[in-house]
Amino acid sequence: MPRPAFAALLLAVLAAAPAQAATIHIAGDSTAATYEARRYPQTGWGQMLHCALDDTVTVRNHARGGRSTRTFINEGRLDRIAEEIKPGDTLLIQFGHNDANTVKIERYADPMGAYRSNLARMIAVARSAGAQPVLITPVIRRNWKDGRVQADFTPWSNAARQLARELNVPLIDLEQDSRKWVEAAGEEGSKRYFLHYTAADAVPAFPKGIDDDTHFSEIGARGIAEIVARDLKALGLPVSQHILADRPDLARTTPLGRAECH
Repeated sequence: MPRPAFAALLLAVLAAAPAQAATIHIAGDSTAATYEARRYPQTGWGQMLHCALDDTVTVRNHARGGRSTRTFINEGRLDRIAEEIKPGDTLLIQFGHNDANTVKIERYADPMGAYRSNLARMIAVARSAGAQPVLITPVIRRNWKDGRVQADFTPWSNAARQLARELNVPLIDLEQDSRKWVEAAGEEGSKRYFLHYTAADAVPAFPKGIDDDTHFSEIGARGIAEIVARDLKALGLPVSQHILADRPDLARTTPLGRAECH
């Protein structure tokens, strides 16, 4: 076969080949975690993120409830990510809620001490594997005061922002963006984003009712996943081109009744 014809054939084959599959790994806490069906309507934003992606990207959600950067690492969860992560993957890193816990002291990580160094360690794991780390500031709680939503983890958010600048790591400022989203819904309207149910609602997972301003309902998790997807697309990273332009499954305003895309 003449060389020009062979080159043309090779280009055609490469163009027709499917894009190499990549994985988004999530390191985080209960706000991002995946929950069993029996826990519905409690849903983590990481559980819904796959609804924003094309079929060449999968999500490996390592986030677990109650984990801080300290306990996530001490339990070997970062080691498992290091074993799995590969070139072309993305590591989303969101901690802070449990790092701020001074009651369960085993979780606590000083924002400018252990928290910062633990985030840097996670970044290094991604980079050493040829993957892309992305820092995410702690998602907001529904903590209203004087008509505004309060940021409960500002020292940890500021530490993440500073580290992102110093290490040239892309940042999603979820604290800021989720705060705007919750405020837009209003003090009463934003309850539907979180776990607010009475016994009369007859929710099997919470038969006595629940008032939880930290963890998300199905609609809340979809909304936070939409914010993460939107911001990740705007970063212009390799994974950004695999985020769907239209994300109706995350834009739902009424519950589907299950933590699935549709």
